[in-house]
Amino acid sequence: QVQLVESGGGLVQAGGSLRLSCAASGDIFSINGMGWYRQAPGNQRELVATITNGGNSNYADSVKGRFTISRDNAKNTVYLQMNSLSPEDTAVYYCNAEVLRRGAWRTFHYWGQGTQVTVSS
Repeated sequence: QVQLVESGGGLVQAGGSLRLSCAASGDIFSINGMGWYRQAPGNQRELVATITNGGNSNYADSVKGRFTISRDNAKNTVYLQMNSLSPEDTAVYYCNAEVLRRGAWRTFHYWGQGTQVTVSS
C-alpha cells in the first residue's frame, strides 16, 4: 500500500505564512507528478499547484506569486510554501501523488487525509 501524510496546517493571521509537507511511503517504485489541492466548505476540490518529478511546476492563478511548490525526490516528499495568506485561502489542503508501485504496470493516484488551513482576518 501507499500512504500520504500531510502536516503543517494550522491557524494563521492574514498576511502570514505556512509551510505544508506531504510524505509518501509504502510500496513505492517511483512517483511521477505530485500536487496540492484544496477544498473549502461548500466548494469543489480545486487544484492549487503541481510539480513533476523533473521539477516543472504549475499553479492556480489565485496563488501565483504567493505559493511555491517544491519536492524532495529522495524523501518522496512534496512541500507547499504559502505566503501572503488571505481568508480566501482557508480550506482543507490535500496532497496527491501519481505512484508506480513495485511490480505494477501502471500508475495510480493517491490522496492524503487533508490538513486544515485557516486564515483569520
